[in-house]
Amino acid sequence: MAAAEAAETQLMLAVGLIEKDTNGDTLWVWCYPSITAELRDVLLRKCCLTDENQQLHTFVYGQYRRSWFYVTTVEVPDSSSLQNVTHFSIVLTAKDFNPEKYAAFTRILCRMYLKHGSPVKMMESYIAVLTKGICQSEENGSFLSKDFDARKAYLAGSIKDVVSQFGMEIVILYTALMLKKRIVVYHPRIEAVQEFTRTLPALVWHRQDWSILHSYVHLNTDELEALKLCTGSYIAGFVDSEVSNRPDLYDVFVNLADSEITVSQPAKEAMTMGKLHKEIGQLIVQSAEDPEKSDSQVIKDISLKTREILTNLASFAEVSDDGEKPKLSFEALKQKRFPPATENFLCHLAAAEQMLKI
Repeated sequence: MAAAEAAETQLMLAVGLIEKDTNGDTLWVWCYPSITAELRDVLLRKCCLTDENQQLHTFVYGQYRRSWFYVTTVEVPDSSSLQNVTHFSIVLTAKDFNPEKYAAFTRILCRMYLKHGSPVKMMESYIAVLTKGICQSEENGSFLSKDFDARKAYLAGSIKDVVSQFGMEIVILYTALMLKKRIVVYHPRIEAVQEFTRTLPALVWHRQDWSILHSYVHLNTDELEALKLCTGSYIAGFVDSEVSNRPDLYDVFVNLADSEITVSQPAKEAMTMGKLHKEIGQLIVQSAEDPEKSDSQVIKDISLKTREILTNLASFAEVSDDGEKPKLSFEALKQKRFPPATENFLCHLAAAEQMLKI
């Protein structure tokens, strides 16, 4: 049990503290064990304290170069022992996607800092969670790592909300994810971007891969370079409308504010819709509109349909002599005489699933 808990808790990488003082300056004050200068710059952008428009985002999260970051920001009440500080952000970096877990833990750390005015207690709690998976404090609440299952984090978004917003167009997002395309989502409110983007990987539940999620990206050179290094696909969230003028960043662009989905010119061929897509779209919409069904049941329905498509695809593949996984040749697919759009989709899907014989 202890070993499992240790494995579970070794997911945290670092904790940091950013303060905004009465002069309006925002500075890194402390971190443990360490955060690179490059990542500190990124986190200063994310923490909303450097933002001119003064809008307070209590909790944001995202990913940068394979590290997840979670940032909780609070305003300092007058009664606090923190002199000359108007706001501060607690930052956690970690290897796993689990917003609810780290929101709960950073809130406790914020209360500790407000009470004690020194990072020492925060560091003790961080080490306790790192080594034992638990931190308890009478007045600030207790935290238990194992209360936060990763699967719960995967299922926390509402697929039904996404479908009700986009209806049959949901199949464009499903297709883009199945074919490992790059999706960019724009909305001026970061909370809306995060809520929406975190739900999308559930459309391809068979992969259970949330590492494709970059839910809070700025149009900044470092961040865009890091995003472009992601092999294959990603889902990237932006609050800057300027991103719509960056077709180099996406295959599919979702303007969440206007409920519009656009497929970029170069991706149109792979994303051609046909009878199979219509069938999938109807299945998703019907399932999501069923008031009896929970979000996780809708995900299950979509996942079953995906399995059926993948099983079907695998049945056309030929086993090779060298014991590698079966590969599908384009000729074998042609012989099945599918409608052109279906054949096109299956061919691109085989490539995305690394089943295509080159």
